[in-house]
Amino acid sequence: MAAKNILMLVGDFGEDYEIMVPFQALQAVGHQVHAVCPGKKAGDYVMTAIHDFEGHQTYSEKPGHRFALTHDFDAVQPASYDALLVPGGRAPEYLRLNPKVLEVVQHFGKAGKPIAAICHGAQILAAAGVLEGKRCSAYPACRPEVEQAGAHFAEIEVNAAVTDGNLVTAPAWPAHPAWIAQFLSLLGTRLTL
Repeated sequence: MAAKNILMLVGDFGEDYEIMVPFQALQAVGHQVHAVCPGKKAGDYVMTAIHDFEGHQTYSEKPGHRFALTHDFDAVQPASYDALLVPGGRAPEYLRLNPKVLEVVQHFGKAGKPIAAICHGAQILAAAGVLEGKRCSAYPACRPEVEQAGAHFAEIEVNAAVTDGNLVTAPAWPAHPAWIAQFLSLLGTRLTL
């Protein structure tokens, strides 16, 4: 297996599990993951938020961890990466307003490189215009944006994921086993136990 270079777009109050778990899991199997955030440099951090499903009409939110960035956003050259990872949480709602974020995402979409997005990460994909004709899952509250972007919203269980071409998506962090496994498949990663 050849190690892949993966770009991860994060921001303040991104979902803690959706940042930490794939960041660590992908490195554990040998991939390089470069975590970047607009307006920040390597060594800076983003504050995460923990979202939980506790029986309310929507998820609850609690303070998460400080997540240290590994690289400078301003130095990102999308062509040097094999895949893109977009966690959810509240960060996507403002990251999608950054023109360079959209340009980066568009590069991966046009090049047909693997893209993994979870939860509210679909907001960035919708804003970048890379969902047209795709089957895409997201947190249910993002359904209108997914559909307005020309995608088919995948109504799947919270612990499931869906792959359509170069895109793997899931509704929220309970889907990590399925979502990460499908992303690894897109990356060509074969694990033997």
